[in-house]
Amino acid sequence: MGCELKGADLAFCRPDGSPIPPHTISQYWRKTADCLGMHGIRLHDARHTHATLMLKSGVNIKVIQERLRHSNIQTTLGIYSHVLPGMQEEAASLFDKYAPK
Repeated sequence: MGCELKGADLAFCRPDGSPIPPHTISQYWRKTADCLGMHGIRLHDARHTHATLMLKSGVNIKVIQERLRHSNIQTTLGIYSHVLPGMQEEAASLFDKYAPK
């Protein structure tokens, strides 16, 4: 059957589609991170890094909101607004580059 996204759009499920308990995923993540020397890195930190990298790569904030399943865009903007200051300067620089002279 495989891991088909239905209903709750599970990120982690068993081959039969049933959910894997969150603590199981967290424990596996912690053990793997520790083995790799990445002590203290939580699974949620990977989610945050993913969102930050998407934002820095120019992915539309609405797309990021939907991927993270935030109920509204204000939540996404509130969490990731710290990434925006450098992006404002980059946007101004790009505008200067392409603006008619």
